[in-house]
Amino acid sequence: MTVNRIGLVVHGGRAEAVEAADVVRAWCEEHAVRCTDIDVWHDGGRRGAREEVEAAGDPDLIVTLGGDGTFLRGARLAAENDSLVLGVDLGRVGFLTGVSASGVRSALDAVREDRFRVDSRMLLTLRASRCLEVPADMEDWVKYGRGPLLPPPRVRSDCKADDEWGIPLNVTALNDVVLEKLSRDRQVSVGVYVSGRLLASYSADALLVATPTGSTAYSFAAGGPVVSPRADALVFTPVAPHMAFNRSVVTAPDEPVGLRVLERSGQAAVSIDGQLRGVLDPGDWIGVYAAPRRLRAVRLGPMDFYGHLRERMNLTDAPAAVADGSPAPLWSVTTPPPGDLAHLALLPVPDGFSPLR
Repeated sequence: MTVNRIGLVVHGGRAEAVEAADVVRAWCEEHAVRCTDIDVWHDGGRRGAREEVEAAGDPDLIVTLGGDGTFLRGARLAAENDSLVLGVDLGRVGFLTGVSASGVRSALDAVREDRFRVDSRMLLTLRASRCLEVPADMEDWVKYGRGPLLPPPRVRSDCKADDEWGIPLNVTALNDVVLEKLSRDRQVSVGVYVSGRLLASYSADALLVATPTGSTAYSFAAGGPVVSPRADALVFTPVAPHMAFNRSVVTAPDEPVGLRVLERSGQAAVSIDGQLRGVLDPGDWIGVYAAPRRLRAVRLGPMDFYGHLRERMNLTDAPAAVADGSPAPLWSVTTPPPGDLAHLALLPVPDGFSPLR
């Protein structure tokens, strides 16, 4: 791949992230690659994704240095510009980032020499009954502890808006779209629709729609299932619902999930990948569906999602299962699969690849 310009998204509060950024800049100088810091906290405020990538000169590779939160910032920009994104893990969870700080230079070399795969991740977008915004008299309160708010989502000019299908908004979510209560002492009442048919009316603290990538984030904490990030699906999960049916529902990517705030509900906040983007009143609705575009992330070795799951979630073996000895591995992940398994995705380490973790 020819890398002409790199955009850097750096967690400035981590010393190791700042040091790794210097490594990236030095690599860029050695290889005559333009490098621009993407200032997501511009002058104490926030800019939309399009303004950020234009200010950075439309980078073809975005490198994030931080944890999963920093990666989500970079992913929002990469999706807007159809750029590749490379996540360097300097956080505490690391489900999204795949390269260690010590492997930054090797990772950039691998990208430049085409020794990588593109990890295609499903994204979510939405339509709404009206444009999303945070009321001015509520802004200082709702952004407490969150930092500056992003600007209101723009209406997509390439899509038609009408009364039945709503207004298409230029937003993308890699993890989830969340509709949550604003008042501590009052839940939100929401009608939930799948493919236009009413599933149920919920009274809950929040209701969320996650991607498979986001199934290990808020959805998991709320009791939702773990879904392979290679899958395409929408995961609907209620948070603390006041009803007997408290299970998640996994829908196909062409089965959108609609959330309508009911008449007797309080106001509800809409968060996208943890960023507050608007407040809805009773009668308002949003429809969440698979985005036409996908995130393109750099992967430098075989995906070890389930190994990360075991490690990051501190999974332990049942004492009864290992009482008679240590469990042996079932299948190899480093040698080519035999012929009867070759049609499956049991991929060996490609020639020239080396896992950097």
